Amino acid sequence: MRAVRFVALGDSLTEGVGDPAGDGWRGWAALLAGGLAVKDVDFTNLAVSGAQTRDVLERQTPAALDLRPDIVAVVIGVNDTLRCTFDIHAVAERLDRVYAAFTQQGATLLTACLPDPGSMLRLPGALARPLARRQRAVNAVVHALSERYGAVHLHAAEGAWLTDRGLWSADRLHPCERGHRQLAVRFHAMLAPMGKATGTAPSPEPEFAAPTKSASLLWLATAGTAWVIRRCRDLLPQLMRLALDEMRHRRKGTSARLDLSASAAVSAALAALHPPERPADAA
Repeated sequence: MRAVRFVALGDSLTEGVGDPAGDGWRGWAALLAGGLAVKDVDFTNLAVSGAQTRDVLERQTPAALDLRPDIVAVVIGVNDTLRCTFDIHAVAERLDRVYAAFTQQGATLLTACLPDPGSMLRLPGALARPLARRQRAVNAVVHALSERYGAVHLHAAEGAWLTDRGLWSADRLHPCERGHRQLAVRFHAMLAPMGKATGTAPSPEPEFAAPTKSASLLWLATAGTAWVIRRCRDLLPQLMRLALDEMRHRRKGTSARLDLSASAAVSAALAALHPPERPADAA
């Protein structure tokens, strides 16, 4: 019997940022991999920090398809919301193509909706609301496409775990080891009843001691701050314009129009997608 092939695609979350291991990162996908089978699991992590949906479609997906995974995780979208080029139509079209490619190959698809970076960073309301609106749009697309393609979908955009500081790194954007373990445990719990995770569930308890407060602050002041700047620098001018627009609408009492416009954009983006292809034996 061959090994279970598990491939993970995405950005820094799936790369494992926040869960250090040696000179690199481990992360929730690696923790989940150990519980997918009693013996052999062939795990490949193609996730790259900073990746957007375009990177997953154009770079990570072709490499993953060549590996012919039994299980594939595609967790992506936050970095798209942090770019001035954000376009929910493009996000929907790319994710649709990625999900379709793997399901047509017969892989079990893992997806997740994610918290918005504005609230996690505790930005002022006028700055946070536009980012939250973008992330809600991405999550709505991921929800709809996950249902379309029968994905194992994790609701990670809400719940008490978002406010539990013990689950998050100093940068407030990436889970710490305990948080990564929480994601792995939750995915394993959904896969096990399907017979897709026959190994021992990952432990929710950390293997390593949490970084000290001083170490966390040092990381945040150096690598963490640099990470945020690299991800957001092209967004800041546009975000200031979005914030001014947000304040104008609030003064006029017309903020609901912004939400309606975002919802309409999601509906239009999903409506523009082609129906999924049926398997050949269903024709």
